[in-house]
This record gives sequence, structure tokens and C-alpha cells, in this order.
Amino acid sequence: MINLEWFRTFKSIYETGTLTGAAEALYISQPGVSLHLSSLEAYVGYKLFDRTSRKMVATERGKVLYNYIQEAVAKLETAEHHFHKSTEKDTPTISIGMCFETFQFTLESYLPQLPFNIIIKFGEYPEMLNDLDNGILDLIITPQKGESPGISYKPFSKERIVLVAGSETDLAGLEGIDTKKQLQEFQQWLKAQTWYGTTADMEHMQRFWHTNFNKRPDFKPNYIVPNLSSIIRCISGKNGLAIIPDFLCKKEIESGQIKVIWEGNNILENTLYFSTRKKTIYAGEIQTIEDIFVKEMT
Repeated sequence: MINLEWFRTFKSIYETGTLTGAAEALYISQPGVSLHLSSLEAYVGYKLFDRTSRKMVATERGKVLYNYIQEAVAKLETAEHHFHKSTEKDTPTISIGMCFETFQFTLESYLPQLPFNIIIKFGEYPEMLNDLDNGILDLIITPQKGESPGISYKPFSKERIVLVAGSETDLAGLEGIDTKKQLQEFQQWLKAQTWYGTTADMEHMQRFWHTNFNKRPDFKPNYIVPNLSSIIRCISGKNGLAIIPDFLCKKEIESGQIKVIWEGNNILENTLYFSTRKKTIYAGEIQTIEDIFVKEMT
């Protein structure tokens, strides 16, 4: 038996011209829209749309079907709207992509206070940007930009990648070393220290080393831990070096538990962006999240 939701999805694609537009109008994911359409096309036995890079163009059979069902579906939508007038408004849900440490540092403590639901996704930035473009995510906190014309980027903060040490680290060996002129001696001192790294992402360390020493680090950390937050907890008030974004250990730096011992001769900074689709039904909820990030990171 045919699912009547397939007709509503078909009508929304026809009227918005895109899968993403239909997903936003129906409050469902873009993959869900694609599934409904493919199921309906399989049921009727012919293509309903020609897919182009920018728009879904109805075939002749698609136009006939739309003209046949649009009035009936519109009546059902009116009935649904009338019913919802007497019920409690649904709580919206937004999906946000970011790195794990950023979530812990900024948003985690605010979740119980928010008047809407949130789904958090962690992953690689290119994958999250693709999910944003496809309507699976609604907001990304990212230092990287993509090329999709439907995505907007709003800069809101910068993260500086720095060399830090726990407060119990013996820094006496650095005395007398000019980090601008005696790079060889400085590297030898660094490699003799106790280092912390992460299992998932050594990008910060590799970029920082290459930017300042023009080569990849030729040693491995003594301790490999799950994430950057683990590194901060391990070295705070203790011995050990790491290369991490400064905002993640802002409180520990202010309390003296961690020291920034070198920002590099060539400072390495990333601009952080709020990345959203240019057309979104969650503008209010997204603004609430953006306000939290601005408060915590600037």
C-alpha cells in the first residue's frame, strides 16, 4: 500500500524545487526526502523529476501527478494544521557539528537550559560541511570553508595554536636559548621533554612544527590520550608539554596550572566560523547557540 507521506514529500519537492527545500519545509532530513521520492517513483513506475545540479525539474508525468494530487494533499495539510491548533507546539530539534573539545568547552553545560532539542555530531570538517549542505546538520562550528553556494560563513573568534606546559614542568633548560636564532638547540630541548598527544588528531602538532621548524616532528609523544581535553587534565598542575588551541585551556592558563611557553616565531591561528545554510527554519535556535559561543570564546 502506498504511503500518503510520499505524496506530501513529492508536492513539497515540486513546489520548492530542491530536496533540501522540501526537507526544511517538512521538518525531516534530506535523506528522508530522497527515500520518499525514490519509493514513490518505484511505486508509480516512472521518473517524476529530472535531477540537475541546482534544481529538481518535474517530468511531464510528474506535472500530471502534481495537478492530480495537490488539491487533496493541501486539504489534508489544512486539516493537520487545524488539529495542531489545539495541541502543544512541537519542540524543534537542531543538529550541530563541531569537534568534541569545542563542545565540552562551550556548549555542554548549557544543554539543560535550552528550550529546544539538540543533536550533536562529531567528525571531520569536510564530512560535516557535506552534511550541512545536504540538510542533515543545521549549524557547524568550523575553521574550514567549503565551496557550496548555499552555505554561509560568519567569523566569530580565533584560536591560536600554542606550545603549553604544565606548571610543574622544569623550564630551566630554556634559559639562555633564543627561540628565534637558536632553533636547533630549542628543538633538542623540546624533544627531551615529556609530550602528550591524541589518538585521533595530531594535526595541531604537525602544523605547528612545520610552520616553525619547516619539517614534521621527528619524535612521538610519550603519552597518547583520547582527546585534547584529556591532555589538559593530564598536564594541568603537573609536568608535560603539548601543542593545543589556546582557548581550550584558557581557565587553566589564568589559574597558573598551565603556561604558554611559546607561540611560535610564525604564529598559527585559525578563524572559527558559524556555518549554516542560507535558508533555514531554525534561525532563532541557531542564534541562541551562536550567542553562547560568542560569550564563551570571546
